[in-house]
Amino acid sequence: MKFMLDPKHISSHTGGMNKLPLKTRAMILNMLCEGSSMRAISRMTGVSINTVSKLLVDAGEACAAFHDETVRGVKAKRVQCDEVWSFTYAKAKNVEGAKAAPEEAGDTWTWTALDADSKLIVGYLVGGRDGEYAKAFMDDLADRLDGRVQLTTDGHKAYLEAVEGAFGADVDYAMLVKLFGEPTGKKNERRYSPGECCGTRKDVIEGEPDEAHINTSFVERSNLSLRMHNRRFTRLTNAFSKKFENHVHMVSLYTVFYNFVRIHKSLRVTPAIEAGLTDEVLDFEDIVKLIDARAPKPKRGPYKKRAADNSN
Repeated sequence: MKFMLDPKHISSHTGGMNKLPLKTRAMILNMLCEGSSMRAISRMTGVSINTVSKLLVDAGEACAAFHDETVRGVKAKRVQCDEVWSFTYAKAKNVEGAKAAPEEAGDTWTWTALDADSKLIVGYLVGGRDGEYAKAFMDDLADRLDGRVQLTTDGHKAYLEAVEGAFGADVDYAMLVKLFGEPTGKKNERRYSPGECCGTRKDVIEGEPDEAHINTSFVERSNLSLRMHNRRFTRLTNAFSKKFENHVHMVSLYTVFYNFVRIHKSLRVTPAIEAGLTDEVLDFEDIVKLIDARAPKPKRGPYKKRAADNSN
């Protein structure tokens, strides 16, 4: 078998995912969170692309469970929400003509909720941008917060019913509606972004939000980091996600990296420490240990005593 495989695949075949050294797996996760593509990681580390993909899946599942268990009872005062656009397999307008497009192909939106003070990503959700996803996102966010908060979103109408259903009257909620003017330049020129923002409007929806803190600047900056750290979010390239599940796994891995591993430059600590969820900085080896802790234990059959040899 070994003579049929090149050196890269020999190491993956003989060692297996669970036998990769701890530091190698930590390095692969680090490279994923720093914007390297999966095939580039495979080439640089000498590990099979299937092994890198399997590690991403395991890390995504472990990080999603860790976030769900750990980011609870967040004592935030001001929370900002926004959505990040990307696409899976093909853009929505090209799905119909795409070959063997999966059911999840098309626009993929990542909803994020950020504590404006600790910079903690309190909640996230990957999927569509309709009212059903807005409701699921807000229900999850309300379940993670401890106490009344001031909530700011953009002008997406799906938020209105979702916030009402999740918080009721126990929230100070406002929308920051951006007003866009006509795009500059030639009329027929193709645009990849909205027209120039010429102003904003602050609409108070519920409670008494402090007008000075009705903004989405922090969550938009956080989402820029999300886009810059993930090749899957890079615009105008072929670095998009081919599988929706892998897109979700990458967002889950990045969220734990951002909250618990990466030192925030302005805070000089991680957002999780600033929010009081932990008192230590995690590293990628800790994430690998989360993966190993979830791995099923090897099963051993019943012990069978060897019969005595009475042939003599």
